[in-house]
Amino acid sequence: MIFRRKGKNDDAETTGGFFGDEEEAVEEAEEAAPVGRSAGPFDSTEVEPETLEAEDRIDLGALVVTGLPGMELRLQVDEASGDVQAVLLVLEDSALELRAFAAPKTSGIWSEVRREIASEATRMGGTASETEGPFGTELVLVVPVEDPEGQIFSQTSRVIGVDGPRWLLRATVLGRAAVEPEAAPPMEQSLRNVVVVRGNEPMAPRESLALQLPAGAQAATEEEA
Repeated sequence: MIFRRKGKNDDAETTGGFFGDEEEAVEEAEEAAPVGRSAGPFDSTEVEPETLEAEDRIDLGALVVTGLPGMELRLQVDEASGDVQAVLLVLEDSALELRAFAAPKTSGIWSEVRREIASEATRMGGTASETEGPFGTELVLVVPVEDPEGQIFSQTSRVIGVDGPRWLLRATVLGRAAVEPEAAPPMEQSLRNVVVVRGNEPMAPRESLALQLPAGAQAATEEEA
């Protein structure tokens, strides 16, 4: 997979290739999925080590992802520090953004974070509504966004929070999958395929779990520079 180093404000960020045949993957993702975390996303302690090393999985440090065929992987990289800030899985005109954070041992933090996200959307002049989805309570945000030409339009997104053992995985569904239920299954299946590698080191609640470029990607970006 070839990566191009882009800054966080660029249109494409850091971009990978595709994962294979798209039609078959969409059909599989449309099958009914159970509610909650019983079918994923998983903590690294909940899967066999050889599962993490499978050829179809991509190790990004705190997150190990398995994109569906036809999906493109993009990584948002801070231009100054070189740190990977978020993972983006793109399929046609839909996308899934992934970020992971540390959480306390005793309780999840999604309910608290969810209220803060809703308040921020309201402050921006948008709306936030709670709804029950396949991963529990999630948010539907409609916020004003300015395009490069200066035109203001409303952008709808689904923000899903999954509380795991000492971590929170925040997933944002963008594009068509955020507004059309029939386009959502591939994004939801991709979220279930994620494995979170929290590690044992002490971390403050809400501290971002460290992401990294996949093996071999750094050399590719340096050659293209």
